[in-house]
Amino acid sequence: MTTVRAAVLRSPGTPPVIEEVELAAPRAGEIRVRIEAAGVCHSDYHYMTGDLRAPLPLVLGHEGAGIVEELGPGASGRIAIGDRVALLWRPRCGVCDACISGNPVLCERGAVQAATGGLPDGTSRLSLPGGGELHHLMGVSCFAEQVVVNENAAVVVPDGVPPEVAAVSACAVITGVGAVFNVVGKAQGQPLLIIGAGGVGLSSVMGAALSGAHPLIVVDVDQRKLDLARELGATHVIDARETDVVAEVLRLTAGRGVPWAIEAIGRPATLRQALDCTAPGGTLVAVGLGAADTEFPVPLNQLVQRQKRVIGSLYGSSNPLIELPRLFALYLAGKLPVDKLLGERMPLAEVAAAYEHLVAGAVGRGILVP
Repeated sequence: MTTVRAAVLRSPGTPPVIEEVELAAPRAGEIRVRIEAAGVCHSDYHYMTGDLRAPLPLVLGHEGAGIVEELGPGASGRIAIGDRVALLWRPRCGVCDACISGNPVLCERGAVQAATGGLPDGTSRLSLPGGGELHHLMGVSCFAEQVVVNENAAVVVPDGVPPEVAAVSACAVITGVGAVFNVVGKAQGQPLLIIGAGGVGLSSVMGAALSGAHPLIVVDVDQRKLDLARELGATHVIDARETDVVAEVLRLTAGRGVPWAIEAIGRPATLRQALDCTAPGGTLVAVGLGAADTEFPVPLNQLVQRQKRVIGSLYGSSNPLIELPRLFALYLAGKLPVDKLLGERMPLAEVAAAYEHLVAGAVGRGILVP
């Protein structure tokens, strides 16, 4: 048993507190990782507010990278002590229907992690001093000095990729870029709309620019984020505070609308806005999360008479063990400027302040350094 400092959430509506917690040794097929960097993602904030529910108390954090310090018994050999790894918040059992059909982000173990607050086997390696119950978040809990995760929730990071880049690549980047690569597919010369210029939305911008989408239109209410979107490849930006988004998108596309729209916020109003911007036969790809009971109205006749589609994309609809190394290769080749996504770096002890900055509209992905 190892004692580590971690950000513990005890109840919704209260800020996380740095506490000393107990971390058990890795079991078969697991690894212990010393965290070097962890991304400040909005998904954790949903759990902090109670918009999303998980077993409490828990250790926050699901976007992390670090160095492997211990292997559990029966290690596969794919990962070695001393390897730098990025952590994945979706498990991959390899034997359920989703995994064997090539859609591991829907692995059945994900539901087990969510329901139990444990690792893929449903049990926790975390506990409070004295033996009190403590849970994992998404099988990762990387707002901590060290973590124990399933070996299949880690991808080796090549030399030259900084830990903060590796961390955000394993969540925001693979989600946003994957939505373009795996859902939109061939985007060359086609209009593409992205609503929301946070970490995931800006990652979609990078993927769309690399794919040759044109015009590449980005919508937000923060001019600083829109400026960054232009820097990452957006050809047109729309400040939704000042402009009728639907009218402007139709103007930019000669009245036709866009064949693909990506909504990276998770709000009913912006989802409907994105749908209204799609062309006949077009598709709205929803990647942003909202509260557990969030719904948005879909006009039936748009679906039928204009043959529009609304689909969801989790984790970029990717196969992370294959796709994340490809994203690292693109970064090292200078084709995926993930560094530009990075925002303020803060010590783990300032986790509550990091989320205050996020909610206040901080530009770029905040990074916690344990």
